[in-house]
Amino acid sequence: MDINSYLLDFLNTGGNVLWAILLVTIWLWFLIFERYWFFFREYKTQQQSNVKQWQQCADKSSWIATQYRRQLLSELDCMMARNLKLITGLIALLPMLGLLGTVTGMIQVFEVMAYLGSGNPRAMANGVSAATIPTMAGMVISLLAIPFATELDRRYRREKRETASAMPTYS
Repeated sequence: MDINSYLLDFLNTGGNVLWAILLVTIWLWFLIFERYWFFFREYKTQQQSNVKQWQQCADKSSWIATQYRRQLLSELDCMMARNLKLITGLIALLPMLGLLGTVTGMIQVFEVMAYLGSGNPRAMANGVSAATIPTMAGMVISLLAIPFATELDRRYRREKRETASAMPTYS
């Protein structure tokens, strides 16, 4: 049995909700990798450009200069914060999808019990699998993504603070 057929069997055993969890997982990890790519590859260039623009300004104390500084910081802030809330939202969504899988799996179990009675555990096994596997998958993927989301949030806050200190005002 190759890995693809094993993965397909696993996804089919978990029911339709497990496919939704897989799609959300792919989306979540794409966003996490995209944010790391941004911070490691693109952010420093943009930050240095904005800091350089600020340092070239002769006036750093007037109201207009303060607003210009605020604009430069806000541009960087928007670039850094993009998708961070979405990442935490997807992390929160995954256990809820797992819980949905539990509910749909238990409904399958109860349907089997209604038709065949409770004396046939083999017939209920598919429903039990559909009830437990999505819950496990949603929670495990969520737990694996939390440290990355936390680190991205810390990096965002640190870079925001360091950039603001690199662009001082003179009053």
